[in-house]
Amino acid sequence: MATFIGKYEAKADVKGRIFVPSAYRKLLPNDEKERIVMRKDTDDDCIVFYPEHVWNKKVNELREKLNEWKREDRMLLRAFVGDAEWLDIDSQGRVLLSKKNQQAIGLTDNEVVFVGDVDSFTVWSKSRYEQIKLSPSELANLLNEKMM
Repeated sequence: MATFIGKYEAKADVKGRIFVPSAYRKLLPNDEKERIVMRKDTDDDCIVFYPEHVWNKKVNELREKLNEWKREDRMLLRAFVGDAEWLDIDSQGRVLLSKKNQQAIGLTDNEVVFVGDVDSFTVWSKSRYEQIKLSPSELANLLNEKMM
């Protein structure tokens, strides 16, 4: 399984196209290199990019936890899947972020940060990511707390 790690800075062009880091593109399976699933994160002002097989796994895991006969569960699944989009990766390795998605992540200066998330990766407005990222001491404290 591919492991998306690291942080990569990029710039969106005037049309909203951004280069997906080559390190991430190389990790996509051969039959998944031309499109990816994206959705706005449920908590943070970022967009999550899923390789198709990872997206399918996440949706299946969610469906297994839901009761198809409960309206609330059906609405949850519809909201999660309905907010997702297929995104084409062009021959140069770029994806197009719509104006709606640029606004959703607070992109004002065209500077973005890709951040690995193990089986997926996220894209953030650089300024927003800088505001919310963990400080070294916060990271150390949380790791210590979780790993004890």
